[in-house]
Amino acid sequence: MAHKDLREFIAALDKTGHLVKVKQEVDWNLEVGAIIRHSYEIQAQATLFENVKGSQGVRILGGPCATYARMALAMGMDAGTSVKEIAKEFDKRIANPIKPMLVSSGPCKENILKGKDIDLFKFGAPMVHDGDGGRYIGTWHTIITPDLDSNWVNWGMYRQMIHNETMMGGLLLPIQHIGRIFQKYEKANKPMPFATVIGTEPLCAMASILSPAAGVNEVDLAGGLRKEPVDLVKCETVDLEVPAHAEIVIEGHVLPGVRVDEGPFGEYTGFSSAPRSPRPVYEVSCITHRHNPIQTVSNMGVPVDDSDVVSTMAFRNEAVRALAGLPIVEVAMPPNASCHLIVASVQRAYSGIAHHVANAIWGSKLGVLIPFVVVVDADVDVFNLGEVVHAIVMKCHPIRGVHPQPNSPGHALWPFLNFHERQWGQAAHLLLDCTWPVDWDPNIEIPAKISFGTSYPKALQNKVLSNWGNYGF
Repeated sequence: MAHKDLREFIAALDKTGHLVKVKQEVDWNLEVGAIIRHSYEIQAQATLFENVKGSQGVRILGGPCATYARMALAMGMDAGTSVKEIAKEFDKRIANPIKPMLVSSGPCKENILKGKDIDLFKFGAPMVHDGDGGRYIGTWHTIITPDLDSNWVNWGMYRQMIHNETMMGGLLLPIQHIGRIFQKYEKANKPMPFATVIGTEPLCAMASILSPAAGVNEVDLAGGLRKEPVDLVKCETVDLEVPAHAEIVIEGHVLPGVRVDEGPFGEYTGFSSAPRSPRPVYEVSCITHRHNPIQTVSNMGVPVDDSDVVSTMAFRNEAVRALAGLPIVEVAMPPNASCHLIVASVQRAYSGIAHHVANAIWGSKLGVLIPFVVVVDADVDVFNLGEVVHAIVMKCHPIRGVHPQPNSPGHALWPFLNFHERQWGQAAHLLLDCTWPVDWDPNIEIPAKISFGTSYPKALQNKVLSNWGNYGF
């Protein structure tokens, strides 16, 4: 069963030893961010801050899904479930979307703030990193926006910085759905309605990171991940519907033709690579929230954090669908690579299969998100980063196996791009072909692999494994 709300998920974290409750007062100005960031780097538990300076009654949950164990718990699975098993279950659920259910009200309506009562600063939004352009209230959330000329409603996770009590700013890139939708509104000189939803149970946030085709409603995919519908309730000031059990909902419009400086921000790449620049503005018309609300915070930076865990699972699912019909064995995205690397294992059915795989990925929506593709043979476990590295250094010829693709579209936040390339989205892609050539003689040219699984009779393998404890291990 899906968790009803964030509080139920927090209880599950606490029960399984995956939560630390910080009761002493902590400062929103860098201290909260520093604690969350260090917890990532030592692979500690999620952190519930119960006493945030200057924020009466507001709590902060840091790092809700920064490990695969916590992601498994969010999906109602055992914390010890392997990454491969989580991935298979994730794919299965995404393939079975469930429509949401509209309800008359919900806990997110316990407090309704309008007019002079609106104050974005009251929710303890942290200064996440030293050097950030401001306090970011949107780091682990959902932004809901309606398409101008269809029934499509997009859910996405895009950063939001507080400008003042009633205004926020953020990146709305044209390679993202929110950017394309906003372009329509701005061309028509119309304000774009939005609702920022903070503190849902984790599967709704995960659905916001998915990368489906334009026109696909992520709320249906959230239902699939939950295996039950998402309860939605109508907003107060915009014609949108939001998860009824959310902790905080911020409503308003993105203004056409208005730009205010936003950023910089320490991003998912582990770098602060986009300078402060004039960007679109979110004008807030209403805030609703639960009693003693909980804000969810992700401190993006050097992997591994929430973004790396969930985004790699979401983008991997998109890659699996993009590669449908090819002789693919398995697909993985190592979280350490911050969504920049896909590894696919294949059956060597024909020459050039690695190029076929890479072109299928780069020709999909993932092309502007993932610059590196590694293709390996079927005997490599793509979920084992050690085996992948071994395949690269042993099977990828330094000249024949390396295939750059210049002048391709890319993401403005990729740190390796120069200023001009970031400004115009100009990038490059790279394929590493780590497969044995299909015309090599397996008895002469392909060397034998030496490992426990390939160098010993199966009966002996089973004997060793069954007696492992008896050996003293």
